[in-house]
Amino acid sequence: MPFINFSKDEIQCKIIYYGAGFCGKTTNLQYIYSKTTGKTKGKMVSIDTKGGDRTIFFDFLSLNLGKIRGFDIRVQLYTVPGQVHYDATRKLVLKGVDGIVFVADSLKVQRKKNIESLINLAKNLAEKRLSIRTVPLVMQYNKRDLGGTDSELLPVEILEKDLNSMLKVPTIEASALKGFGVFETLREISKLVVKEVSRKVLSMDRL
Repeated sequence: MPFINFSKDEIQCKIIYYGAGFCGKTTNLQYIYSKTTGKTKGKMVSIDTKGGDRTIFFDFLSLNLGKIRGFDIRVQLYTVPGQVHYDATRKLVLKGVDGIVFVADSLKVQRKKNIESLINLAKNLAEKRLSIRTVPLVMQYNKRDLGGTDSELLPVEILEKDLNSMLKVPTIEASALKGFGVFETLREISKLVVKEVSRKVLSMDRL
């Protein structure tokens, strides 16, 4: 649920990058942070966890998101740790979520972990009385730059079958390391979140 700060005429929205360990969640946020100006971003905060997996957070104010009823839109981007034993942290970070980017690892060896992570997301959302079918969601198929003649990558058709055959949400091919598809993903999820936030704000106006 978006937080409305009346003193600053600001609506704060929370977008979470979710996925298995080392799928590219952190790399997405690092690329966004490195390519945005100081005026549009806050400080990046990184919380290291054992095993090299990390939860990171930073404030991101996009000047393109415009206003809703005179309020500026401020987007907070988070990642969750991908490793199973940090599930309690994932649940904590999901609190108050407005939109989700599910980052799928395109490597064939990660196929099972992608599916497990998506099931975990649905379960954790359900515990918060949210449905994976109604929360604004975008699928990012990451690491598409690693393909070749003897590709170790899953075809997009397989990723779609595994992860999106039932959900039918927008999908974007990407390489978080090289940067392609990163801002396209952010724009797509931001568009969905702003649309949903607008609906909620208008509903509040009618009360």
